[in-house]
Amino acid sequence: MKKTFLTLIAILFAICIFGQNKNPQRFFNANDLIIGGVYYYPEHWDESQWERDLKNISDLGFEFVHYAEFAWAMLEPQEGIYDFAWLDKAVSLAAKYKLKVVLCTSTATPPVWLVRKHPDVLITRENGTKYDHGARQHASFSNNFYREYSLTMIAKLAEHYADNKAVIGWQLDNEPRPQEDFSPDATEHFRRFVQNKYKTIAELNKAWGTAFWSQTYSDFSQINLPKTIQFINAHQTLDYLRFTTEEMSSFLNEQAQTIRRYVSKNQWVTTNLIPDYANGHLRKIDELDFHSYTRYMVFGDKNGVGRKGYRLGPVERIAKANDFFRTIDGVYGVMELQPGQVNWGQINSQPLPGAVRLWLWHVFAGGADFVCTYRYRQPLYGTELYHYGIVGADGVTPTRGGLEYQQFMQEIKTLRTEFKAAAKNPQHYENRRTAILFNHENDWEIGRNKQTVLWKNEAHIDKYYNALKNFGAPVDFIDEGDDFSKYNVIIAPAYELIDNELVERWKNYAENGGNLVLTCRTGHKTRNGQLFEAPFAAPIYPLIGAKIDFYDLLQPSTPDNVIFDGKNYEWTSWGEILLPEPNTQTWATYQGDFYAGSSAVISRRLGKGTVTYLGVDTQDGAMEKAVLQRLYKQLKINVLDLPEGLHIEYRNGFGIAVNYADKTYTLPINATKFILGSQEIGTAGVSVWVEK
Repeated sequence: MKKTFLTLIAILFAICIFGQNKNPQRFFNANDLIIGGVYYYPEHWDESQWERDLKNISDLGFEFVHYAEFAWAMLEPQEGIYDFAWLDKAVSLAAKYKLKVVLCTSTATPPVWLVRKHPDVLITRENGTKYDHGARQHASFSNNFYREYSLTMIAKLAEHYADNKAVIGWQLDNEPRPQEDFSPDATEHFRRFVQNKYKTIAELNKAWGTAFWSQTYSDFSQINLPKTIQFINAHQTLDYLRFTTEEMSSFLNEQAQTIRRYVSKNQWVTTNLIPDYANGHLRKIDELDFHSYTRYMVFGDKNGVGRKGYRLGPVERIAKANDFFRTIDGVYGVMELQPGQVNWGQINSQPLPGAVRLWLWHVFAGGADFVCTYRYRQPLYGTELYHYGIVGADGVTPTRGGLEYQQFMQEIKTLRTEFKAAAKNPQHYENRRTAILFNHENDWEIGRNKQTVLWKNEAHIDKYYNALKNFGAPVDFIDEGDDFSKYNVIIAPAYELIDNELVERWKNYAENGGNLVLTCRTGHKTRNGQLFEAPFAAPIYPLIGAKIDFYDLLQPSTPDNVIFDGKNYEWTSWGEILLPEPNTQTWATYQGDFYAGSSAVISRRLGKGTVTYLGVDTQDGAMEKAVLQRLYKQLKINVLDLPEGLHIEYRNGFGIAVNYADKTYTLPINATKFILGSQEIGTAGVSVWVEK
């Protein structure tokens, strides 16, 4: 009986913990809508200035500050000797001015005494040389000693601030990303990773196709990390990329578990991921309460809309990050948002006046629970001298971006007075909600076998994403673990790696009334990146109602066309020649080559739903948009046709429009009341309204 009772208690405890982890919204007050914060580095400034700075931060309207991101050398100045007195004072001053605190684990910058005593903690390059102290993110996630020692420091920090009511949350590391590390520990970890996955060397040889070119292994100890040499085994490389993301995520998971052993249940744990949709950032790091991202908009890499669009940045940059991270946990934040000019870009132009406020409202429109800016003060020394802050180098004068943050937070306070807890988004908006099924492993595998330099995987996905945002559609990026039945339409772009289970789920989704859109390069390979021992992409033939005869790749100098609804659309990068079954409709055909007249886009009924397959990747995405328009019209889903640079979203019953274009537009909405702006929205303009 006693054993049964203890088991029941353990189960109830587990359910309680699980329930907490599955309800990250509990960390935020819905009536706040969004809270604003700022990075502050007390260790960079004379202690006599701290109180002045924190009072000014509060006066500007910020509600939390972010401390200790790169402060390990100050937190542990000598091995095993900890100094939290300076941070205690900074936390106390924040509390004095009613500012909450987010603490960081500082693992991106180990102190020099640690590096000199244990140089093995440094990342080893492929050529055998090591990184050195003096930068950041130079320690290896795979190094056994580094992991153990850093968790000791984190435990001390978490224990010290476990019950501090000013501390609301924790950020792990800084902008963590998978590492290329060729150290002995990394090699051993990789061997263990593949052994755990395949169990026997025979299974690994089969998965990696090692009979090709006499690559066969007889023992796991023979396996090394793949080097950047021509023709390295592609299947090994796919597993290596899986391994590097696992090393990153497991290190973050261990940090989160360490913190939770000590801290209050009201302190959340997150990290600030860079939205890198191709290079291996996992959508889900299991032990985080929720995921957050970093976003910079103006640094010279893309032009945006119009001649001076580079001063605002691309309209999809924030929108896509919102839609990517929001759907992981239902809660997300932006840990770094650009406050003005930066110092590390290709061309560090001044943002347009109003740009910072525009970005803030765009973050809000996506559903964020907090937004934090990097940083409060422009530094006087270090690597980021020309990186703007909320105030300038004198420490007191607000920058234009600082004033725009202040304006935004004042506007949010106004919006809070209008908030109604029972308010819902309009049904016409929710009817358009669409999911994009995403798995970064598809990009990895395609990147190893592009077949044409003209193929760009992210750009291919964006042709569908951008069309949906033009429709005024809410978009959720989902993965295979999510519930497909929640969505009327799911798009799976270039979904190259599949298995029978996924194909069966797609089939069931459509048969039960869902509308599935698949695109070229889907279903070509197994999860190990091998072709099926069958006709090309044969597992999806029963699903799409067609066979794929072959694919073609054009030279950039000789593009051809596909014709859809009487219009020609140019393509070069990828085209699959489809052989539809009698009950499958042809929507578009190829023109201009030996397979002219063959099907390029097809659609069919499947049970209560539909499956549409686009076998071609066009130059500018106009055909992809036109196909989606036809599908949504067929499904009686009313969509907008927004001009370039204009986005419209809804959250908490509020409509929000942001304009990145160099033109003034009239909003196609029926507003009952405008809280900000009006029906006319100019460049960098924001309008917020409610409607019946």
